[in-house]
Amino acid sequence: MGLSKTEIFTEYDNRIAELAKALAHPARVAILQVLIERTSCVCGDLVSELPLAQATVSQHLKELKQVDLIKGEIDPPRVCYCIDRPVWEEAKQLFAGFLGQSFEQDCC
Repeated sequence: MGLSKTEIFTEYDNRIAELAKALAHPARVAILQVLIERTSCVCGDLVSELPLAQATVSQHLKELKQVDLIKGEIDPPRVCYCIDRPVWEEAKQLFAGFLGQSFEQDCC
């Protein structure tokens, strides 16, 4: 597999792509919805609310945490996850700016 060549794109472009990739799975969207509703959550609670196995939920949490959309406090044996508000606001602004761009040309 070739290199993704992310270094040839702007930091802005790379960040939007990184966040979009993290949001590009319905399980991760569902996890974020649960965290938004509760403001915080324990991983076991997510498993009971979603039709997914513990390992699957953990993998999706890892993907969301990797781009900092969520954060977690480890209090063994539990980990409590919540939305990282500053990153959530960053994502909202980036997507609003990107999707809010106007263009006048019709295609096809």
